[in-house]
Amino acid sequence: VLEQLLEAHNVPAEVSLVARPGLAEVDELLDAGAQPGRWSPFAAELAGGDPGSIDAVRDGRAAVQDEGSQLLALALAAVPVDGRGDGAPERWLDLCAGPGGKAGLLAGLALRQGADLVANEVSEHRTELVRQSLRAASEAAGAAGREIVVRQGDGREVGDEEPATYDRVLVDAPCTGLGALRRRPEARWRRQPGDLVGLGPLQRDLLASGIDATRPGGVIAYATCSPHLSETTFVVRDVLKKREDVEVLDARELMAGSATATLDGLGDGPHAQLWPHLHGTDGMFLALLRKKD
Repeated sequence: VLEQLLEAHNVPAEVSLVARPGLAEVDELLDAGAQPGRWSPFAAELAGGDPGSIDAVRDGRAAVQDEGSQLLALALAAVPVDGRGDGAPERWLDLCAGPGGKAGLLAGLALRQGADLVANEVSEHRTELVRQSLRAASEAAGAAGREIVVRQGDGREVGDEEPATYDRVLVDAPCTGLGALRRRPEARWRRQPGDLVGLGPLQRDLLASGIDATRPGGVIAYATCSPHLSETTFVVRDVLKKREDVEVLDARELMAGSATATLDGLGDGPHAQLWPHLHGTDGMFLALLRKKD
């Protein structure tokens, strides 16, 4: 199995596209020469050529995005939220939104579900990338009376600044990217074991902040594009050891339920792990958590 994974990392990834809900249809991408995606209802695969030559991509109504990343956002949007009886629109947060891929899909899903979205990013340059990526969605949200906000800020501080505020929170934490070596082959020489030591405290602080920012009954998705246990299950375990206000959901069930084909091989649970050699996606990890009273 390890040999199959290593071989998969040496095969260049197909260009995956996403038609952002409410802004573009998959048929528009297929008409431009793409093929249907394997897992996501919003995905298409482009065998060659420049994605930027497609009108929907150029306009920000579609984008280049791995299907694994799409499934993470779809799973978060699909989790039932508890305790909302006031009829007010849901509020969503992408805590580490740069460069804007997952935020773009979340924005489309928020539009479809009548929710507002805040996309937060610590880096000024990456905040601008998020703003560009979400421009079409922001305009559509304004026309629909909804709100999509892109802002710059330290995700570690959001939980203190906006406690119990959001219904759905994505913590797409900075990581080594070891699950995306097909796309960034140079990382296998650039990354060192010491990188895990530096990233670990940041990942834990971001997850804790995301939980604090979530209201009771709301849900948190912790995601990385790395399958390394030090960045995935160990982070979730360590953060939850110190808390009694969180329950763990079966991310495999939510992710598989969001897919258009039978999606197996996601691990022993309750978290979900995608693999290049099994699913043809990046090695994406997902944990889903619910905030308790």
